[in-house]
Amino acid sequence: MYLLTENATKMSRLHIYSSADLLPLTFCRDGETKLGQEFATVSSLEQLTTSAARFVVVGLAEDIGVLANGGKPGAANTWSEVFPVLCNIQCSEKLVGADVLLLGCLTFEEELKQAKGADKVQLRTLVNTIDKAVVKLAQAIFAARKVPIFIGGGHNNAYPILKAFSQINNQLVNTINIDAHADFRALEGRHSGNGFSYAFQESFLHKYAVLGLHENYNSQYLGTELSNNTDRLQATYFEDFLTGKTTPEQAFENALVFTRGLCGLEVDLDSIAGISASAASPTGFTAEQIRSFIYQTKGTKLGYLHICEGIANAENLVAKLIGYLVSDFIKAQSN
Repeated sequence: MYLLTENATKMSRLHIYSSADLLPLTFCRDGETKLGQEFATVSSLEQLTTSAARFVVVGLAEDIGVLANGGKPGAANTWSEVFPVLCNIQCSEKLVGADVLLLGCLTFEEELKQAKGADKVQLRTLVNTIDKAVVKLAQAIFAARKVPIFIGGGHNNAYPILKAFSQINNQLVNTINIDAHADFRALEGRHSGNGFSYAFQESFLHKYAVLGLHENYNSQYLGTELSNNTDRLQATYFEDFLTGKTTPEQAFENALVFTRGLCGLEVDLDSIAGISASAASPTGFTAEQIRSFIYQTKGTKLGYLHICEGIANAENLVAKLIGYLVSDFIKAQSN
């Protein structure tokens, strides 16, 4: 059984929120109740085990993994834009704030400073530090038998999340990734493009289904790996939808069947056409299709949600979209 260690309970990187942090960001009105007024909070990680909330929301404020993969920075600031959006979503019978614990944000200020002007080797070394911090936090949440929702940062964080998910459950786990890229690149040092290949190689990830790949931006290495591991890897290309080979709804259903068991859900926002992300694309899924996929999970118990790679700011709607995806997930998984 996992026990919270001194290092885990005193994570200086973790800014744990209190209601005093939430209420100033919440626009309160008579006759209405917003999530910011009802979110559960804790003052320490030890209290996770006694909280009645089922879901735990946490921000990841880094984009070093993206930089280490040659991507566009900006994901480090996404959580700060999403935070007030979540606080101002309306509570209802379908979305009860007390069921959700808004834990806080995992920050990497010193690493972000070191990343400025760093070369590829240095950046990938910094990602190892991020891995360790995310593993510790994810372990604490999974050990408390909660369903974490990780928001922000790069897709490099899939690896530490899957590692913690596997270790706490003492078995290999599965995941579905909605993504234009498989992020199954060679084991060349940690970055946002190889989180799943590292988790696969180190025997944390058992079955991996990726949905919406773009043929133009996935290497032959992936094709070879798929051919050699058909029992554990499943991929559907976006071009399969365009040519009528299958439909998005059927492909997602196939992914749910393929990964049945202990499974998480990954949403890389570069899978959505026209969305500001580290590898933005003019073609891809619509926001409505991603929301529909999440509602398709109703009746399938998922272990976590990870939304990453988006670049949110005051001028775009990325933060509001993430708010929809989070609330959709909670509603779908609450029934």
